[in-house]
Amino acid sequence: MKRLLLVGLALAGMLLFTALGVWQVERRTWKLALIAAVDERIHAPPAVAPSANEWRRRGPAEWQYRRVTVTGRFVHDRETLVEAVTEQGNGYWVLTPLRIADGTFILVNRGFVPPDRTNRTTRAQALPAKPAVVTGLLRLTEPGGRVLRPNRPEQDRWYSRDVAAIARARGLASVPPYFIDADASPNPGGWPLGGLTVVSFPNNHLVYALTWFGLALLCGYTLLLVFRTKR
Repeated sequence: MKRLLLVGLALAGMLLFTALGVWQVERRTWKLALIAAVDERIHAPPAVAPSANEWRRRGPAEWQYRRVTVTGRFVHDRETLVEAVTEQGNGYWVLTPLRIADGTFILVNRGFVPPDRTNRTTRAQALPAKPAVVTGLLRLTEPGGRVLRPNRPEQDRWYSRDVAAIARARGLASVPPYFIDADASPNPGGWPLGGLTVVSFPNNHLVYALTWFGLALLCGYTLLLVFRTKR
C-alpha cells in the first residue's frame, strides 16, 4: 500500500511539474514576443493618439507603449501630483489634463518634479497657455494604487496613475482609460522633467521552467527507485 501511494504521488508530481514547465516555456515565448513588440513601438514614428472608437476597436494591447502625439491646451489648475521614485530621486509625477479639439481630456504625465517643485508657482515658466503638442508613450491606467499604499482621493494623495479616479476627483468628463508619458522634450525652467519612462519586463521564465522540469526529473527518479527496490 505504501509503495502504491508513493508511486501515485511520484506520478502526479511528475505530471504536474512537467505541465508547469511547459507553461513557463509558453510564457517565455509570449514574453519575448511582447518585449520585441514594445521595443518596436517605442522606436517607431509617433501615431496620433487614439480616439475612443479607435481605442475600443483595436484594444489596449495594440496601443500600450506606442509612441503617440496629440495637440491641445493644458488645464494646469487641475493637475495631479502622483508620488514617484525615479533615477532623479523621490518626488512626484505631474499629471495634467490636456483638452483637445473635440472636448476630450487626455491625462499627460508631463514628467517628474522634486518635492520643492510641487507648487506650480515654482515652475511658472512651464505652464503654457497656448496650444501644446505632446509626444510620448501611451500607458495604460494604473487603478487602485500600490501594494499597501492605496490611492486616497479624498485626501488628494496618489500613489499610482489611476486615470478614472483622477478624472472623477478633478471633475473631468470624457477621459480615455490611458495617459501619455511625455518624452524628454525640455520644459521651460527644466521642470517637470520628462522622458523618464522605465520600460522593463522581468523575464525569468526560463529559470522557472528549468526548476519545474528538474522537479519532474526528481519525481521520475523516485519512481525508478521504487520499482528497483524490493521493500
